[in-house]
Amino acid sequence: MDFLISGEHVSFVYLVAVGFVIGVLGRFCGVGGSFLAGPSLFAVGVPMNFVVGTDLAHIVGKSIVATKRHRALGNVDVKLGMIMVSGTIAGVEVGAQIIEALKRRANVDRVVGFSFVILLVSISCFIALESWQTIRMRGKGRKRSAPQAKASAAGVKVKVDESAFDHIAERIHRIKLPPMIALPESGIHHISLWAIVAVSFTGGVFSGFLGGGAGYIRMPAMVYLLGIPTHVAVGTDLFEVMISASYGTLTHALKGNVDIMIALVMHIGGAIGANIGASMTEHFGGPRIRLAFVPLPLIGAAVMIYGLLFGGHFK
Repeated sequence: MDFLISGEHVSFVYLVAVGFVIGVLGRFCGVGGSFLAGPSLFAVGVPMNFVVGTDLAHIVGKSIVATKRHRALGNVDVKLGMIMVSGTIAGVEVGAQIIEALKRRANVDRVVGFSFVILLVSISCFIALESWQTIRMRGKGRKRSAPQAKASAAGVKVKVDESAFDHIAERIHRIKLPPMIALPESGIHHISLWAIVAVSFTGGVFSGFLGGGAGYIRMPAMVYLLGIPTHVAVGTDLFEVMISASYGTLTHALKGNVDIMIALVMHIGGAIGANIGASMTEHFGGPRIRLAFVPLPLIGAAVMIYGLLFGGHFK
């Protein structure tokens, strides 16, 4: 199938299949799926600037479907999501401007591609270590974390979701930089607003620079840095992506980096897969959801490496 905006020819079936797989796996793990969508587009020869912009457009539609499902399951903290939107949008614009600078001065495909590979492998290794330690820790019957205990003592409803790295979130919670806010839906009694903005801004930069909703950064950061239960982090990240990716799509479209027809074809499979993936989260505990996420960035990294070495051979 020929796509006139990007000037590429890509199989219709391939795009639908990629969208479906990303819809299932991405929504199960609470990420937009750009760790697979971006490399999959790059592997069939789509230029990196179109990969970034088109992936954002593709993410918007799937996020709407999955957020509706997660909202019904009670996994969306709207207050947290709305706070994160402002930081993410600012970060997306910074990332998009970096892409524009690279288009003028460097080989954007190689710079972004290798950055993507390094990031994905690092995230996968970190989450694998944490998830495995958490599952072993639960087997030994360790008590819940300090933030959860404090929230429970304050009468806040808590979804228990223990992590072996809870001490990281505990240190973040001890930062008293005002304004301090409460997130009852996430079981957080008090946390600095600036900690949330910092996490969302960082995710936004990666989103604008590498494409997609950057859930591969933001979802783990919400769990490990902010202490958000995994199920809530999954749903809230998708809610936030729904808004921020819309902005990212607009800013990249104005810069000529979006092939909307590719995004629409991928959304055909993605919409179906998103409902399936969102429903699957109810049957798994937080550590196992995170452990299931581990191989996905590695697959994305492998496809990206293939694209860098033999780009266009999947056509």
